[in-house]
Amino acid sequence: QAQLVESGGGLVQAGGSLRLSCAASERTFSQYSMGWFRQAPGSEREFVAGISRSVLSTSYADSVKGRFTISRDNAKNTVYLQMTSLKPEDTAVYYCAAKSSLGVSTTPRTYAYWGQGTQVTVSS
Repeated sequence: QAQLVESGGGLVQAGGSLRLSCAASERTFSQYSMGWFRQAPGSEREFVAGISRSVLSTSYADSVKGRFTISRDNAKNTVYLQMTSLKPEDTAVYYCAAKSSLGVSTTPRTYAYWGQGTQVTVSS
């Protein structure tokens, strides 16, 4: 059972950058497809980015395309979310998630394992 721990959140001004990390305890991390989701107060959890276990496939929400980059280092059991040109509307709690089935999914219920979340706040 994978345990996920996010880090790297914080307060940043609009236009700034942050890099989120998600460390997995699972030795078979490379067998999981990974996703980043976010949830703002009063809103549903939404897909941000995903990466397949082979790293051959990535997917992004339209709202973050060209600004965010997802990557993974299977040797370190870690997935990253590099966020640039941040906007106040990017403010949310960011969660990483893992799924053992093939391919990237934008649907939260397809992910079996979740981290506790890390707060990202972008000031205007």
